[in-house]
Amino acid sequence: QLQAFGGGTVQPGGSLRLSCAASGSISSSISVAWFRQAPGRQRELVASITSVGITSYLDSLKGRFAISRGNTKNTVYLQMNNLKPEDTAVYYCNAGGKYYSSSVYVIGDYWGQGTLVTVSS
Repeated sequence: QLQAFGGGTVQPGGSLRLSCAASGSISSSISVAWFRQAPGRQRELVASITSVGITSYLDSLKGRFAISRGNTKNTVYLQMNNLKPEDTAVYYCNAGGKYYSSSVYVIGDYWGQGTLVTVSS
């Protein structure tokens, strides 16, 4: 089971940190990714991290977003800085897939519930 939380409303230029916590039968030694879907737009892979900490990002987000694992390894964070209105979306975490790049990936079996991020003045 995955639980995603940390969304909210923030002004442009602000920051948020999303959390994705794994529990139950989900091993901490699997890859995790964050996706987002804005109204009227396709879902896109924002960032991913492997079990050994290799990260990958949507090119347009490099330098603003950072994915990391917590000390206990069963929580993955998405730090989002300098947020823009176009970052407004529902953010989902996914685990157990293979995330080669933002355009080449295999969805994992586990989804967290979405958490809404709204960037607005």
